[in-house]
Amino acid sequence: MQFTMNVTMKKSMKKLCLGLTTVMLVTAAMTEVNAASLNKKTYTEDQFLTSFSGKSKKVITDKLGAPVKKELSVKPEGASGFLGKVGADEKNSKRVTVEMWYYKNLVNYDPKHTYKETEITFVNDKAMNIAFFNNR
Repeated sequence: MQFTMNVTMKKSMKKLCLGLTTVMLVTAAMTEVNAASLNKKTYTEDQFLTSFSGKSKKVITDKLGAPVKKELSVKPEGASGFLGKVGADEKNSKRVTVEMWYYKNLVNYDPKHTYKETEITFVNDKAMNIAFFNNR
């Protein structure tokens, strides 16, 4: 009789521990999601452009955090030959680095709606172009 009760109690304790662990994990995940949504600031188009145009990657990362996605612009193969004489001037010019960063749901286009995506284009680590999209 005692053996049966111990096995039954052990099974009950395992279920209880598993249940409590699940509740704790779900609560922690929901708290993290709520904290992220509470801390996420949105901007109007004008506010965003004024705040971030011409700024460095560091300034933008400090204020917005890491982007959802990054892309590096690459010159297509054979572009120099297609450009003709302009290609000859490339040997004397400085290298230009173009990088695009993408953020989600950051800029409002009306009080209740945000653009799905904001693209910041950096030229040599400075924000030179900002675009807002809903159709990507």
